Amino acid sequence: MSLVGKTAPDFTLLNTAREPITLSELRGKKVILAFFPAAFTGVCKKELCTFQDSLAGLNDANATVLGISVDAPFSNGAFAKDNGVTFDILSDYARTAVASYGVELHDFAGMTGYTASKRAVFVVGADGNVTYEWVGPNPGVEPDYDAVKAAL
Repeated sequence: MSLVGKTAPDFTLLNTAREPITLSELRGKKVILAFFPAAFTGVCKKELCTFQDSLAGLNDANATVLGISVDAPFSNGAFAKDNGVTFDILSDYARTAVASYGVELHDFAGMTGYTASKRAVFVVGADGNVTYEWVGPNPGVEPDYDAVKAAL
């Protein structure tokens, strides 16, 4: 079921410094939620680096990027540092956000019982409503970055 036009499910997740970030506290700004399966994987690196390279333009559009994975804050921090990512990468280690956004990826990489996140992008408007949604057909497919920018 699509979330477009609905209030974005709220969450509080830890960033790489283990500080809580709450989505609803970002009201008044547009927010790009970039869910990704796992730190230190090739496609995830390319996706987050693409958002990083676009950051100045996204900031000009009054937009904040938040990366979200189920990896621990420590892994996300090392991933961010190794790749020069300066926006917050949040840890959904309890898998609450992936569940509320409907992007659970069960049995990820053939690991029975392990749930990661599908690759997905949501744009949340300044009013807190979802204005854009994309869920990848498989973890190897990147989002259409131009469509994400157009949604802002």
